[in-house]
Amino acid sequence: MWHMVGTTPKTQAIGVALRRAREDAGLSARQLATKLAKSHTTIGRWESGERAPRPVDVATVLSALGADNSLREELVELARNADGRQWSSSGLPEQQRQLTTLLEIERTAHRIVSVSPLLVPGLLQTADYARAMMFTAGIPANEVELRVAVRIGRRDVIAKEKPAHLVAITSESALRALIGGEEVMSAQLRSLVSHATWSNVDLRVVPTGTGWHPGLEGPFSVFEYAGKSVVHVENRVSGQFFHELADVTAYADAIATITDVALSQEESARLIAEILDEQEETS
Repeated sequence: MWHMVGTTPKTQAIGVALRRAREDAGLSARQLATKLAKSHTTIGRWESGERAPRPVDVATVLSALGADNSLREELVELARNADGRQWSSSGLPEQQRQLTTLLEIERTAHRIVSVSPLLVPGLLQTADYARAMMFTAGIPANEVELRVAVRIGRRDVIAKEKPAHLVAITSESALRALIGGEEVMSAQLRSLVSHATWSNVDLRVVPTGTGWHPGLEGPFSVFEYAGKSVVHVENRVSGQFFHELADVTAYADAIATITDVALSQEESARLIAEILDEQEETS
């Protein structure tokens, strides 16, 4: 089910940042509300992303909290178009702000659809698979382990007590790529075979030889949370959130088309096991 969005990723990003600034200042929401002569419910709605604060509200809150000028400028700028059609980030610190928001949305999602035609979907990657990609991509060694830890920590959304339902769509070619070498890839495939048995994981593979489908346009993810649906798309240097109904519907239609050409869950699990057997026989 795809929903009209009530709040936007930008308002959520602003809310998370305002809450952290308040907590860093050692104030409760009621204390901040008293300081600003505002209702504590208004503060709560701003921090939850339920309501978008005006740029002047953001500046007033951060001034009262003694936040530094760079944070104030960044969040005031975000608030200028918080309900715009999309949120595009390019360069720091906006990419970092968007990543923080993505992690928050992912953490609270009850359904996630990850279309990853070139790589194993992120939430199903092993630590060694992720590490191999990062080293090859030239990420500084002192950053790799932190990034791997964040990547693996994100898997909690499908392993916690009330996990999100994950629809993970990848391709046969992604499963045959030797990311990190045969040993790393075999371990990754074994992990996928295991995840394919989870009741909250719907793992689907698009076989080689399939004609055109929207997954060939590149990876994307759709998150359903708190009655809302948002789309996240990223490339090497930027990321984008879409939240308006027309955009979300376009990606929902794309998912339906890709699912039609993908193998069933059972067929996908068998293919993964077959590829694993082939790799282990030749190693």
